[in-house]
Amino acid sequence: MEIIISSNTSKPIYEQITSQIKAMVMSGELQTGDPIPSMRALAKSIHVSVITVQKAYEDLHRDGFIETTVGRGSFVSAQNKDFYQEEQQRQAEEYLQQAADIGRTSGISLGKLVELLTLFYQEEE
Repeated sequence: MEIIISSNTSKPIYEQITSQIKAMVMSGELQTGDPIPSMRALAKSIHVSVITVQKAYEDLHRDGFIETTVGRGSFVSAQNKDFYQEEQQRQAEEYLQQAADIGRTSGISLGKLVELLTLFYQEEE
Protein backbone atom coordinates (compact mmCIF):
# COMPACT_ATOMS: atom_id res chain seq x y z
CA MET A 1 0.00 0.00 0.00
CA GLU A 2 1.58 3.24 -1.16
CA ILE A 3 0.57 6.56 0.40
CA ILE A 4 2.01 9.73 -1.10
CA ILE A 5 2.07 12.86 1.04
CA SER A 6 2.20 16.21 -0.72
CA SER A 7 3.46 19.38 0.93
CA ASN A 8 2.07 21.42 -2.00
CA THR A 9 -1.51 21.28 -0.73
CA SER A 10 -3.48 22.92 2.04
CA LYS A 11 -5.05 19.53 2.83
CA PRO A 12 -3.86 18.24 6.23
CA ILE A 13 -1.66 15.13 6.16
CA TYR A 14 -4.20 12.98 7.99
CA GLU A 15 -6.83 13.88 5.34
CA GLN A 16 -4.39 12.96 2.57
CA ILE A 17 -3.92 9.54 4.20
CA THR A 18 -7.66 9.09 4.72
CA SER A 19 -8.63 10.05 1.17
CA GLN A 20 -5.96 7.84 -0.41
CA ILE A 21 -6.99 4.78 1.60
CA LYS A 22 -10.66 5.43 0.77
CA ALA A 23 -9.75 5.71 -2.91
CA MET A 24 -7.85 2.39 -2.74
CA VAL A 25 -10.91 0.72 -1.25
CA MET A 26 -13.28 2.23 -3.80
CA SER A 27 -11.04 1.23 -6.73
CA GLY A 28 -10.79 -2.34 -5.45
CA GLU A 29 -7.06 -2.10 -4.80
CA LEU A 30 -7.89 -2.86 -1.15
CA GLN A 31 -10.53 -5.55 -0.61
CA THR A 32 -12.75 -6.38 2.34
CA GLY A 33 -10.66 -8.15 4.99
CA ASP A 34 -7.30 -6.91 3.67
CA PRO A 35 -4.94 -5.85 6.45
CA ILE A 36 -3.70 -2.28 6.52
CA PRO A 37 -0.34 -1.32 8.06
CA SER A 38 -0.12 -0.62 11.76
CA MET A 39 -0.15 3.05 12.71
CA ARG A 40 3.51 2.86 13.66
CA ALA A 41 4.54 1.10 10.44
CA LEU A 42 2.66 3.54 8.21
CA ALA A 43 3.96 6.57 10.12
CA LYS A 44 7.51 5.30 9.70
CA SER A 45 7.12 4.55 5.98
CA ILE A 46 5.73 8.00 5.10
CA HIS A 47 7.82 9.89 7.69
CA VAL A 48 5.00 11.41 9.74
CA SER A 49 3.93 11.33 13.36
CA VAL A 50 2.07 8.29 14.71
CA ILE A 51 -0.53 10.75 16.04
CA THR A 52 -1.20 11.95 12.47
CA VAL A 53 -1.78 8.37 11.29
CA GLN A 54 -3.91 7.70 14.37
CA LYS A 55 -6.20 10.60 13.41
CA ALA A 56 -6.53 9.22 9.87
CA TYR A 57 -7.33 5.72 11.17
CA GLU A 58 -9.90 7.13 13.60
CA ASP A 59 -11.62 8.89 10.69
CA LEU A 60 -11.49 5.73 8.55
CA HIS A 61 -12.97 3.73 11.42
CA ARG A 62 -15.70 6.32 12.05
CA ASP A 63 -16.59 6.33 8.34
CA GLY A 64 -16.82 2.52 8.30
CA PHE A 65 -13.78 1.86 6.12
CA ILE A 66 -11.66 -0.06 8.61
CA GLU A 67 -12.18 -2.26 11.62
CA THR A 68 -9.51 -2.52 14.29
CA THR A 69 -9.11 -5.46 16.62
CA VAL A 70 -6.74 -5.23 19.57
CA GLY A 71 -3.86 -7.63 19.04
CA ARG A 72 -4.78 -8.36 15.41
CA GLY A 73 -4.56 -4.97 13.71
CA SER A 74 -6.70 -3.02 11.28
CA PHE A 75 -8.53 -4.45 8.29
CA VAL A 76 -10.70 -3.14 5.46
CA SER A 77 -14.33 -3.25 6.57
CA ALA A 78 -17.14 -4.89 4.60
CA GLN A 79 -19.59 -1.97 4.85
CA ASN A 80 -17.44 0.77 3.33
CA LYS A 81 -18.42 1.14 -0.36
CA ASP A 82 -22.10 1.93 0.09
CA PHE A 83 -21.36 4.35 2.90
CA TYR A 84 -18.67 6.13 0.90
CA GLN A 85 -20.82 6.40 -2.23
CA GLU A 86 -23.69 7.83 -0.19
CA GLU A 87 -21.35 10.40 1.35
CA GLN A 88 -19.92 11.34 -2.06
CA GLN A 89 -23.43 11.69 -3.50
CA ARG A 90 -24.43 13.98 -0.64
CA GLN A 91 -21.36 16.13 -1.30
CA ALA A 92 -22.14 16.27 -5.05
CA GLU A 93 -25.72 17.30 -4.24
CA GLU A 94 -24.42 20.25 -2.21
CA TYR A 95 -22.30 21.46 -5.14
CA LEU A 96 -25.14 20.94 -7.61
CA GLN A 97 -27.46 22.94 -5.33
CA GLN A 98 -24.94 25.79 -5.36
CA ALA A 99 -24.67 25.60 -9.16
CA ALA A 100 -28.48 25.66 -9.49
CA ASP A 101 -28.72 28.68 -7.18
CA ILE A 102 -26.05 30.55 -9.14
CA GLY A 103 -27.70 29.63 -12.43
CA ARG A 104 -31.13 30.86 -11.27
CA THR A 105 -29.85 34.17 -9.87
CA SER A 106 -27.55 34.81 -12.86
CA GLY A 107 -29.98 33.86 -15.62
CA ILE A 108 -27.98 30.82 -16.77
CA SER A 109 -30.41 28.37 -18.35
CA LEU A 110 -30.93 24.85 -17.02
CA GLY A 111 -29.92 23.55 -20.44
CA LYS A 112 -26.60 25.38 -20.23
CA LEU A 113 -25.95 24.02 -16.71
CA VAL A 114 -26.74 20.47 -17.87
CA GLU A 115 -24.46 20.98 -20.88
CA LEU A 116 -21.63 22.16 -18.62
CA LEU A 117 -22.08 19.29 -16.16
CA THR A 118 -22.07 16.80 -19.03
CA LEU A 119 -18.89 18.35 -20.41
CA PHE A 120 -17.12 18.24 -17.03
CA TYR A 121 -18.29 14.69 -16.33
CA GLN A 122 -17.05 13.34 -19.66
CA GLU A 123 -13.75 15.25 -19.51
CA GLU A 124 -12.09 12.56 -17.37
CA GLU A 125 -12.85 9.75 -19.79
